Amino acid sequence: MELSPRKQKILQMAVEEYIKDCSPITSGGIKDSASLDCSTATLRNELNALEAMGFLKQLHTSGGRVPTAQGYRYYVESLLSQGRASEGQLDEVKKIISSRTSSLDEIVGGIAKIVSQATNYPTVVMVDGVKNLVLNDLKIIPLLEDKVMVLIGTMAGYINQTLDVRASIRDCEDASNYLTNHFKGETLGFMIENMEQYKAGMHSEIEAFQMVVNSLIEGLKNLNSQKYLNVRREGSAKLLSDNTVEDAKKVLNVLEDEKELSGLMELEGKGNIEVTVADETQDCSVVKAPIVVNGRQIASIGVIGPQRMDYAGIASALKVVIDSLNDLKGE
Repeated sequence: MELSPRKQKILQMAVEEYIKDCSPITSGGIKDSASLDCSTATLRNELNALEAMGFLKQLHTSGGRVPTAQGYRYYVESLLSQGRASEGQLDEVKKIISSRTSSLDEIVGGIAKIVSQATNYPTVVMVDGVKNLVLNDLKIIPLLEDKVMVLIGTMAGYINQTLDVRASIRDCEDASNYLTNHFKGETLGFMIENMEQYKAGMHSEIEAFQMVVNSLIEGLKNLNSQKYLNVRREGSAKLLSDNTVEDAKKVLNVLEDEKELSGLMELEGKGNIEVTVADETQDCSVVKAPIVVNGRQIASIGVIGPQRMDYAGIASALKVVIDSLNDLKGE
């Protein structure tokens, strides 16, 4: 639905003032704070029109107006087309994502923690399998009690796995060298899908460490079938202080429900920041974006909150993160 520039300005003010201090908007308030060349009566008519169109609502007959879910959605989709990211914002993210020595869990957790602290809302990072991670190197190390440890180096950090298989030092070294030589620069998904073909074509070369390779592929298949959620609850106190107890409880309950949270974190695949606004069917809002490293999506990051939350500030923080990750190149 198209709105005139004046209606857009009024709606923007209504949303941002309500987000800021939970204050309903009035024609007098707009007249005092906006550079709109029109009378209070005209502003009152514009507010009535926005209410009739479903963008605003009155909590009380004689009171001011507050945004509806439709109003928030229009604000997000039509008025936030430009990010407000600043160069100095979230510098710690750049340090974390540039590390080649941290585990994937540490990097994911670090990014989620910093974004949560920066936005003052709970933040979730969801890693949807490992298929898009690109292999840099792979080390297999024999342990005691018929186990081996696998360190898989990727552009997004390393993955640590312990496998139940008996293998000699030589078999582990040969398997490490074989897999690194044949699959370096390829995704782990490619390695999983094509291992049978490589095994068939080069059986004599890998026969001695067949069990190690088989166990590793099975372990990666299991990892790839899982969704890993890292939930940071920094900002939960703000939910309780700035919102009704009912609204805060809805958000906190979603954070505890892994199934609902996974669904909320799913992206439509556009590669941009996406926003879901809480309404009568959705308990909480989320501003989310893909985490892309070296041109491949490895996870999604989302900031969770009530309907009345700082969409512009959150989108700005996420823009810094995804731009920094997109700029990260392989060696």
